[in-house]
Amino acid sequence: MHFGGPGGAHSDDPLLADAEDQLHAYFAGALRRFELPLSPQGTAFQRSVWSAVETIPYGSTTTYSALAATLGRPSACRAVGAANGRNPLPIVVPCHRVLGAGGGLTGYGGGLERKRALLDLESGAG
Repeated sequence: MHFGGPGGAHSDDPLLADAEDQLHAYFAGALRRFELPLSPQGTAFQRSVWSAVETIPYGSTTTYSALAATLGRPSACRAVGAANGRNPLPIVVPCHRVLGAGGGLTGYGGGLERKRALLDLESGAG
């Protein structure tokens, strides 16, 4: 499988083909929420963080501390950050929408330049 854009190789696996189509639609600005039957593996806490991250609307952001408060663990901002950093499905589980205190760009496995590009895409500035 290859994510090279329209006309590229397409997977014969229906789930992978659907994921590829949804990723292309997302990057084209036509998809705001992924609908894929995925079950990322992690601890119960990590999965709770990832589930909360999935509820952040397209084009919106939140902070690690706000996410920790949402989970009923207001003092767990670092644990939320660590769980976010272990997200096995970036973009699909939009961890790029989580910012540091004061809205600063922090911690993104793909690099802060990519995080900014994803946020710009979602805000219409991309």
